[in-house]
Amino acid sequence: MKALNLLSNGSTNAKTSKNSIKTFILYLSPYNLNSKGINICPKASKGCAAACLYSAGRGAFSNVQKARQNKTEYYLNDKKGFINNLSNQILKEYNKAKKGGYKIAFRLNGTSDLDFVYLLQKYASLNITDLKDFALFYDYTAILGKAKKYLNHENYFVTFSRKENNHKEVDEALKLGINISAVFSDDLPKTYKGVKVINGDESDILMTYNKGVILGLKAKGKAKKDTSGFVINTALPF
Repeated sequence: MKALNLLSNGSTNAKTSKNSIKTFILYLSPYNLNSKGINICPKASKGCAAACLYSAGRGAFSNVQKARQNKTEYYLNDKKGFINNLSNQILKEYNKAKKGGYKIAFRLNGTSDLDFVYLLQKYASLNITDLKDFALFYDYTAILGKAKKYLNHENYFVTFSRKENNHKEVDEALKLGINISAVFSDDLPKTYKGVKVINGDESDILMTYNKGVILGLKAKGKAKKDTSGFVINTALPF
């Protein structure tokens, strides 16, 4: 399959455009929205699926969705080629940053939940730790094992996503000092489950220098009509 441009400039995303450093995002088609019916968000809940921002912003345009679908098909049909292409694009931006003396960030799971750090090492022999002087990586994940695996990584920061069906895992993550993202219906509370809440909508980069906090996100788009419990109702006690 023809190599595609995989990374999008974070300046086109409402939140990552607020990041203090230049950010690149990889967007795929979430869940099983592909020809093989393979779920690339294996721990997505019903509430998460219903509230997904996949079609928000520029994602509402058919050409943008088509591009994301093409990338997903590329990944599913030629994983090694996809990962090597991704590695080359990461290194290209890293080398530009190193030459220019500025730091950059990568969010490789913009609308997916895959272990790209492992895949880059396996298929492209790229250890992202080697890029820590000028590049950091971060993700949100619903897979607790992944959050635990990379808890103390030098330049990969993972925030565990609270959903309506993973309360026990959230409690375990908090005990380990893992950051949690949680969606609230209205104004953010000062604490949740006795843990400090910070405004996660201000910037994704907050997760890279905070530990064991709640990244509070305000419900957007379809999430405003959530009834599953994915969105925490701030009018009710919790």
